Amino acid sequence: MNEFFLKRAIALAQESIKNGGGPFGAVIVKNGEIIAETSNSVTKDLDPTAHAEVNCIRQACKKLNTFILEGCEIYASSEPCPMCLSAIYWAHIDKIYFAATKEDAAYGGFDDDFIYKEFDKEKLLRKIPAVNMLQQEGRKVFDIWLKTENKIDY
Repeated sequence: MNEFFLKRAIALAQESIKNGGGPFGAVIVKNGEIIAETSNSVTKDLDPTAHAEVNCIRQACKKLNTFILEGCEIYASSEPCPMCLSAIYWAHIDKIYFAATKEDAAYGGFDDDFIYKEFDKEKLLRKIPAVNMLQQEGRKVFDIWLKTENKIDY
């Protein structure tokens, strides 16, 4: 672990606050070189998915011309939220380093604990109820996918 990269993520978070963004920064590193670095831009971009880690993953994928970031590490100013953690897993990043904890983020007004609790509830009892319909028709899409010879697995 290189503290320089984590300090850079923290600096990006501080810069973001000054520029009207959220207090989060992220850096993706491969072979000791910064591939991507950015901050949260949810309010600036009017995009609830524009968290620092997601923005950084998008930037790194474009730079490396791939959707798989194996061999990369991510440095985040704060522990990744559930969405960002999922994106990190989907990107196949090798390791996560973070500074502030999710408890620190909650202290700052960014409490994701309710999301973790929602996962454990029955789908219809969640704050946003989820209704399963047309399951057989939906499953047929995966039958087509499995039979497709030129698909790109991910």
